[in-house]
Amino acid sequence: VSKLLACTVCFIFYAHFCCIAEVLPELMHFNSNEGCDSFFHCCLKSLQDELNRSILDSLLDFTRKCSSTRQHGDWASQMRASEIPTAALVLGVNVPDHDMTFQSLSELLQQLVTPHVASLQAKECGGMKGLRECFFLTVSAFMSICEEPEQTSTETHKSMHCSLGILCDWYNTGTPGKKRSSPVKDELQQPPVVVIFKDLEAFNHRVLQDFILICSRYIERLPLMFIFGIATSPSTIQNMLPHSVSSLLCIELFQSLSCTQHLATVIDKLVLTSHFPFKLNGKVMQVLISIFLYHDFSVRNFIKGVQLALLEHFHSQPLSVLCCKKKEALANVMELSQRDLERIRQLPSFRRYTEKQDAQEKVNLMTDDTHLKEVCRKLIKDLRKYHKNYYPVLRCLHTLTSSLPRYPLGKQIRELHLICLEKTVWETEEYQSAMKLLRMLAKDELIASIQRCCGTLKPVKSKKMMNALIQMEEILTKIKQLDVKSLSQKKTDLFQLQKTLLEMNETRRTKKLSPFETVRNEALELIDGLVKSHLSPPEAQTLYEVCYYTSSATVRRHLNATPRTSIQAALSNPYHYLQNESLKTEDGSVSNAAPDICIAYKLHLECGRLINLYDWLEAYATVASAAEGNDPDSDTFGKVDEVKHARFIQAVSELEFLGFIKSTKQKTDHVARLTWGGC
Repeated sequence: VSKLLACTVCFIFYAHFCCIAEVLPELMHFNSNEGCDSFFHCCLKSLQDELNRSILDSLLDFTRKCSSTRQHGDWASQMRASEIPTAALVLGVNVPDHDMTFQSLSELLQQLVTPHVASLQAKECGGMKGLRECFFLTVSAFMSICEEPEQTSTETHKSMHCSLGILCDWYNTGTPGKKRSSPVKDELQQPPVVVIFKDLEAFNHRVLQDFILICSRYIERLPLMFIFGIATSPSTIQNMLPHSVSSLLCIELFQSLSCTQHLATVIDKLVLTSHFPFKLNGKVMQVLISIFLYHDFSVRNFIKGVQLALLEHFHSQPLSVLCCKKKEALANVMELSQRDLERIRQLPSFRRYTEKQDAQEKVNLMTDDTHLKEVCRKLIKDLRKYHKNYYPVLRCLHTLTSSLPRYPLGKQIRELHLICLEKTVWETEEYQSAMKLLRMLAKDELIASIQRCCGTLKPVKSKKMMNALIQMEEILTKIKQLDVKSLSQKKTDLFQLQKTLLEMNETRRTKKLSPFETVRNEALELIDGLVKSHLSPPEAQTLYEVCYYTSSATVRRHLNATPRTSIQAALSNPYHYLQNESLKTEDGSVSNAAPDICIAYKLHLECGRLINLYDWLEAYATVASAAEGNDPDSDTFGKVDEVKHARFIQAVSELEFLGFIKSTKQKTDHVARLTWGGC
């Protein structure tokens, strides 16, 4: 609301200087963007909670169980209490997603189990001193909350430099239970102190071992609990900790869902839905999935890619004002300006639509703005109907083909979705192969597949999908009636059995279909008709440009950066980034006024594998003298003075830091070149 108010105020202020007709489209565009963005974040929040719910609930139960075990007086519990309870949480190699999981875990632990939660990262704990400081800094934070209000700032500062002994004294002699706002303060008289190691593999082995040994000496006085965040495999603990240290831990393993399962859920909830008006075309989807599969396995980065495409779409496409909810889109059509209507007339999809109309309709569409708006309203409705029918049919086809041998249409629904986005799916060889395999389905497999398709179509409120559901239920009834008829047949004698076999032999000769084969073909014809009616590529829909983002090159440039190419371009052509006219050249050479590192880089491209530093310095001094405007015929031109020498050393050091050269012992006063093919 505050963003919308601020934007409205800005537009009102701007209206004093321009007409309202120019301001209104911008406000409509802002509202459409805000609507899509808010819907996206709402879905993302609920999706994140759903993905982490199972593993987080298991960890919460583990912490509660370990805390309650310490309070029992039996011998087995006392023996277990001599060990530090440790949860080994295997999250997978998608490291960028771990922060969200640990943040949610810390919040839930503080709300439901204990206020004493310390999160440690390896980059902040390089040595034992750093690890102790990070741990006690967090501990001091919640110790100071439980201190008396009269405590001075000096005493608070001193508490930050506590030790485990001081922490034990505070925990046992203080009043931690009386001043906590935790909802379980009555249940847990001694809430545990949870230490989370977010990236266990990155910790120094020796530092981690020493910290565990120190903590084990205080376990009887302080209810410590560890949570190890593991990216690779549980065997990491055995590789990092010797038996003498790992025996001090009571380890329980927790395995989160794989990142590919997370991705499948995200695509199912955010991409394969008609409720979210913004869409990605096949090439953009392929770029995002390729980055996920071949770079980082990060669902978080995949979501950021979708957000980037969303922002780029609203920034680069003025007609994205119609990419919003149906009622808002229909209302925005009537508010389109003359410029926006001309943009609609120039859209490739609208041109194809216009060419199919008769002569009078073409004239009306190109000249009558009111008529064009009415047609656009109808086309927007048709586009929404297309999306409403597309996704249920896509799921039905995936249900039938995902279990076929060799997966002709893909094992994951995203693979089938990419095929449908880029091609006419029923014309592909993969689709024909899948239909041949479906014609060999057994009765039980066919019944199970049709029942799953019915379950997919039931929630859809569409007339066409409801009719398809009725037809599928009728086919199921026919198949079940065939089963009833076969069961109702009486036992046959030898003569009747011989007669039946002769009839079956005659049927094979004449290729007459059995009753089940007839019903099976009827079911497949129904599915084939749904596919041909509703799974056409989005480019075939009029005004698809309003909702679909198509610039895959922009997404690849932002998300899959190539730093070496950018650095070489900057060093070879500094004008590209600095936009200084004195640096502009036409023949591809570097200007004399370019930065020193650019001059040194250009000169090093002319050398071989080994570069003589003295020759390189003399060439640099010559170029630098020309840049200073010295007379080429003078005796001082090209001479190396202290300033030029220092500038050259700095440029060479920078090139070495960037990885273009390195020192070598093969020749004195030489450096080795490391890169080739520079522009």
